[in-house]
Order: sequence, then structure tokens, then C-alpha cells
Amino acid sequence: MRIVSGIQPTGNLHLGNYLGAIRNWVKMQDEVAASGGQSLYFLADLHAISMPHVPADLAANTREMVAALVACGIDPDKSILFNQTQVPAHAELQWLLSGTARMGWLNRMTQWKDKAGKNREGASVALFTYPVLQAADVLLYQATHVPVGEDQKQHLELARDIAQKFNNDFGPKDENGEAAPVFTLPEAIIPPEAARVMSLRDGTSKMSKSDPSDMSRINLTDDADTIMGKVKKAKTDPEVLPGEAKGLEGRAEAANLVGIYAAMAGCAVDAVLAEFEGKGFGAFKPALGELLVAKLAPINACFIELRQDRAALDAILRAGGERARALAAPTLAATYEALGLVRG
Repeated sequence: MRIVSGIQPTGNLHLGNYLGAIRNWVKMQDEVAASGGQSLYFLADLHAISMPHVPADLAANTREMVAALVACGIDPDKSILFNQTQVPAHAELQWLLSGTARMGWLNRMTQWKDKAGKNREGASVALFTYPVLQAADVLLYQATHVPVGEDQKQHLELARDIAQKFNNDFGPKDENGEAAPVFTLPEAIIPPEAARVMSLRDGTSKMSKSDPSDMSRINLTDDADTIMGKVKKAKTDPEVLPGEAKGLEGRAEAANLVGIYAAMAGCAVDAVLAEFEGKGFGAFKPALGELLVAKLAPINACFIELRQDRAALDAILRAGGERARALAAPTLAATYEALGLVRG
């Protein structure tokens, strides 16, 4: 089993990133390592340049993201942790796959439509072709599984389509004329425990770094006082908490806070409601804040220490990049050969 997943280095991680993806990465890392498999987690800095960006901020955010991932539990000894730039084969394979990918496939990508908006003519070529780079990211390492959220399922399906077409068109033929696959077709992993964390200001919108209000999210860099303050000011309703989950229907903000509590405590929503049934948010919010502080304090402390050691962070990326390059080399060589390209 070989798992590959990436995250864009766009600034500090928040609670939604942690509960929705990173915590599951850590769990998978440990399970895969115990079974003799491999986990590769990368900072998608090449993807980041598909949109307008400040170079100095990208460099700083890449290092900060490494510090945050390690603080959350990603172990560079158990996983391969690197940034795309350390492995030029990502960009090489993207170009090699561009002859197989089809314009119609890319035009149907929901994220392309969302990010380009009405100004498609003004969007970068990189934004349009970035799903091909995503395909290269996983096919390069012969990934067997890719953890994805609902919003990324379409991109993994595209990667499988590209791999299947390439295998059919260019895979070396055996004596019976059957094509041998150049690429493994990766399977999606949608972790059942992945929490969908919503904004503290609007229970119908996802918690996001792009929200202009810092009060809408719990950053993993927030200290105890900041966390408690944000939780106490989180939007709620005047009703008391029900005794079971169905009583939260139509109460988006209440459901969000109870869901966060359940995810952090590692229990079911019904178990949380059994404890707080009949109580208002004046009692529930302090309990939630204390739980968040207790769980996030070790991450916060580790992150603050790591982010100050640039040499250590660069060493992690270099070491991970070296291991990733070694894994990528056979696939890249096989792709060149399959296409009839002479490398000397």
C-alpha cells in the first residue's frame, strides 16, 4: 500500500484542516507504516503558483506548513515529507501526460470553473492544467490509495482516466498484444471520521483561511485565550441542546459546535448530547473551549518551536525530497520509454 496526498502551503492550518485531513493523515501514516507500506505527504508549492502569489510569502508558508504538519504528528521517519519543487519529476511527468489528457476533460473540472470564474480568458494556463499536475503527483509514485475529500473526487477520477488511457495507448505490449500498465490506477480513500468543520460565524459555510474574519476559525497557532475567546463569541442560537442528533436539524451553528466537540473528544455526537442535554451554550461553550485548548496546546507549542528553526525545516524537506526522487525515477524513466523519447 502506498498513500500519496498533498496540501497547498497557503498559510497557517486551522481546525478544519486538522480534523478534515491532517489527523487522518497521521492515523494512516501509522497504520501504513505498521503494515510495511509507504506514505508520501507533500507541500504543493508548484500548484500554488497557478494563482497570483507573493514569492516571499510562498517560501515562508512552505516552511511554516512543514512545521505545522510535524507538530500535528506527521513523522518524517515514518512518512516521506517534501515539497514538489524538491522533485522536478512532478513537472516533467505533467508535461508527458499532457499529450494524453483531453481539453474536454479539463473543461469539466468544477474547481477550474469556480476558480476562474467569469474571467476564464484571464486565468493562467497553469490553473487550467493543474489537474494534470495533480494526476502526475500520484501516478509518479505508483500510488495505490489517495485520501480525498468530496471536492477532490473528480480530480482523482481524472487521474485514473489519464492513467488508463496512457496505459492503453502506450503501455508496452506482451506477446499476446496486451498492454502492460505503466501506471497504477489509484483508489480513493474517504476517511469516515473526517469531520466537516464549518465557520464559527456561519454554520452553513466551511471553515476557511480565506474568510476575512479571523473569528470564523480556530487557527492551530492560536493560544489558549484566543481559542476561548473565539468559542465564546461563536454564533449559536438561544435553544438548549437536545438529547439526540436529530434534534440539531435546522440548527447549523449548534450542529457545528457539537460536531467539533465530538471530533475532538473522539466520541459520537449522541454521546456529547447525552452529556449536555437540556443545557444552553453558556455551559457548553466553556467546555468546548477547554477541550480545544487541551487538545491543541501540544500542537501549538511544538509548532512555535519548530517554525523558528529554518535549518531543521529545510533539512526535513531535503531528506524527504531525496527519498521521493528515488521513488519517482523508475516511473519517469518508464514513461519516457513508453512514449519513445530518447534520453541518452
